[in-house]
Amino acid sequence: MLSKNIETALNKQIRIEAESSQTYLSMACWAEVHGLEGIAQFMYTQSDEERAHMLKLVKYVNERGGHAQITDLKAPKTSYNTFKEMFEELYNHELFVSKSINELVHITFEEKDYATHNFLQWYVSEQIEEEATAKSILDKINLIGDDKGGLYLFDRDIQQLTVTSSIAINPK
Repeated sequence: MLSKNIETALNKQIRIEAESSQTYLSMACWAEVHGLEGIAQFMYTQSDEERAHMLKLVKYVNERGGHAQITDLKAPKTSYNTFKEMFEELYNHELFVSKSINELVHITFEEKDYATHNFLQWYVSEQIEEEATAKSILDKINLIGDDKGGLYLFDRDIQQLTVTSSIAINPK
């Protein structure tokens, strides 16, 4: 059984994961209408992953005797000045999610809920990977600078990153 405090904290994280999915979906739409098909595909995949993270939390809360709450979401930003600005926002958002997961883990220690602590270790590892990916992408964008040819290659290459990530997440 989950304590009310942990149930509330997990429900907060459910909302954060849902908002993450919506944010990345909005980013995908922006990239797609700007002809950045590779970036759009990457963001659609990120959106799907965040939704899966949310659903994993929903199932956990319900299976542990709590009640997962689906609440209203903050509307995501829909426009960016540059694709670099968009990826900077993605990186900052991942840092925010990591902080939230870490706070949640801390609560499980305080309440001695070791089952939930163990469950959350997957999220801790996932956030390490998400932050590293976002940072690596920003590093590449900074190398490109204002080079349009570099943007073309980046857009094509990030599509490969999406395919590789999808295979790793959904092995057949």
